Amino acid sequence: MRYRILAITAALFALSWTTGYAREKENLRLTGTFGDSMENVGGCSVSETDGSFDIVSKQWKAGIMLRGKWDLREYKSIRLTVENRSDVTALYLVCDMFDSRRKSEFRDRANRAVAGVYEAVGDVPTGSKMTVEFPLSPDMPHPEVNGAFRLMHGTPYSRELGLFSYDIDLSDVHTIVIAGVNLLPGVEFTVSDVELIRGKRVAPKTMQLDSAAFFPFVDAYGQYKYRDWPGKVHSDRDLKRARLAEEKDLAAHPGPDDWDIYGGWKGGPRYEATGQFYVKKIDGKWWMIDPEGYLYWSHGVVRVTTSSAVTPLDGRRFYFSGLPDDESDPFHRFYFTHDNLLHPYYTARGIHETYDFSSANAYRKYGEDYKAVFADLAHRRLRSWGMNTMANSSDPSICAMDRTVYNERVDLGAPVAGCPKWPVLEGSGGWWPFIDPFDNLFPMCVRAHLEAKRAQLEDSWCQGFYVDNEINWGAQTMLAGLALKASPKQASKLVLIDHLMDKYSSVEALNKAWGTAFEDWNALVANRKALPSAANADLSQLSLLIVRQYFKTVREVFKQVAPNKLYMGCRFAGAPEFVVRIAAEYVDVMSYNNYTYTRETFSLPKGIDLPVMYGEFHFGALDRGLFHTGQVATFSQKNRARAYSDFVRSCLKNPCIIGTNWHQFSDQPCTGRFDGEDFQVGLTDCCDTPYPETIAALREVGYNMYEIRYGKAE
Repeated sequence: MRYRILAITAALFALSWTTGYAREKENLRLTGTFGDSMENVGGCSVSETDGSFDIVSKQWKAGIMLRGKWDLREYKSIRLTVENRSDVTALYLVCDMFDSRRKSEFRDRANRAVAGVYEAVGDVPTGSKMTVEFPLSPDMPHPEVNGAFRLMHGTPYSRELGLFSYDIDLSDVHTIVIAGVNLLPGVEFTVSDVELIRGKRVAPKTMQLDSAAFFPFVDAYGQYKYRDWPGKVHSDRDLKRARLAEEKDLAAHPGPDDWDIYGGWKGGPRYEATGQFYVKKIDGKWWMIDPEGYLYWSHGVVRVTTSSAVTPLDGRRFYFSGLPDDESDPFHRFYFTHDNLLHPYYTARGIHETYDFSSANAYRKYGEDYKAVFADLAHRRLRSWGMNTMANSSDPSICAMDRTVYNERVDLGAPVAGCPKWPVLEGSGGWWPFIDPFDNLFPMCVRAHLEAKRAQLEDSWCQGFYVDNEINWGAQTMLAGLALKASPKQASKLVLIDHLMDKYSSVEALNKAWGTAFEDWNALVANRKALPSAANADLSQLSLLIVRQYFKTVREVFKQVAPNKLYMGCRFAGAPEFVVRIAAEYVDVMSYNNYTYTRETFSLPKGIDLPVMYGEFHFGALDRGLFHTGQVATFSQKNRARAYSDFVRSCLKNPCIIGTNWHQFSDQPCTGRFDGEDFQVGLTDCCDTPYPETIAALREVGYNMYEIRYGKAE
């Protein structure tokens, strides 16, 4: 997954619009108007009265950008008051400050924190007003330490200040941004009483350590060495004590007593029992129906596995203390990840050595049979926590135990044993390349991937399958544009040219319409260049053909191979309406991965009436040892728990949504995975200890979700 703190933000404004950098001894208070150097962010509306700024969002991002030149070295912090006037969503803001070394980029290609950027993140709950103070970046005594952090979205230096701060030159600030993100249209908030607090900026003790003293900064359990927090493990005895405490907690909370074996609602009406899951609209609300005929709402979590905290060691072994050296050491086995989902991403990036801290800690905690113990515990935990679904990317062996409902995902671009390399649409990018749906191999590709899930196809505990994940659809012209400049062997290219030949009487007619100079149709086949904008009208229509062929083919194969399973879409992460409308003709369930505070007002495009599964969402905080909050930030574990409850409740109240899947079961490694993600987004930490605040929120909403959904409770 991208996001930040409000308080600090407004503050930054403040500082910028005072008269440059004042030398008077008093604090600097924001007054007056912005004038011509202020730009609205996201087209929002902004009004200013006596130093109070009222902002109303029009799209997902709203706020203000200031441009100028300021010297902020005489100030230590920013303080402001923020009022969130929304009764629907928490306010998630970002405050960014840039010096002349870095105008827009936050990170280099290695995902290292870079110089020239100051960034703060946070949230303000629904309907609340609060004053917050944030420190500005201190001078960095040992920049070589900061320069040693790589493959980490957040770093110890950013964490020390409770915000994202990257060695900005405060004497040369040229841009300040204050903006809310992940917003719905119409969110109203006010920033006022902004002060720049005069004083000396002092680096935290940890930042005063040189390289020899600072490294290693990760202990044998994969935890940050220089901070303590509730639940931190200091010895193996702590692991054993945590296990005993959790067993008492699970015994005291066995799970909702009105659920059937699948997690369906025995306290509600009963419908046809087919032995499989299906969807049904009842009294204006979409539901799943479980195999026994009971109403089912999917309250789940992604990536139930022991291997959540796998981190690269290449070029970074000096980060870690206590790594095993002797091959006879039982912990030597954890130098390798057996996570079938993510292992290819390490090898694709040339990462040769990793360490699996989460599995090593499970071994310490549960013994030689740790995988079996973890699997059993996972099922008991979810039931106890009020959850009824192991969502995609979970360990298949755990899902196969027929104790908790699960859904699965197939990625058509991934290799399948015994099958050829699939025909990728040349130029398609993102996480997963787009397989050319017009290629003769495409139906075989879909079939092979579904057949590889043969064990799940008739399993009553399996809801259904997502096919692909977060495809990069681009603008409506993109797919056709890629196809028509691809290799002459690209199947989609040849199909699209056939359509163009049917539309235009001759290549001369096409040239006239496009402003091109192709000698004949073969010249268009041979073309390897992007087409001019005059072709966009045709490209838009031709892209529809590609999208339709994709969903149509998947559906046809699905009916043949997996007729009893739900086709749950492709997990949209921001999808153009034209794609959504075509998908709606073929899928059983629309699926979205969206990171925001609420989905209560979410709706599909007009005229589409289908159930929606939320495949990913999460919140994180910086108070338990990790360095990045993930996609949506909160101030603390208490706020994280509140955000969880608010989000799931908003989905329960939305008539089209049939479930939510939290991403993910356990925290990512504090030193980052293959792509640098080091998010505090788990229900458990890297030592397999549940976060009590979040678990309480899971139970609070999960034990009551059917009454909430059905309309019997708030």
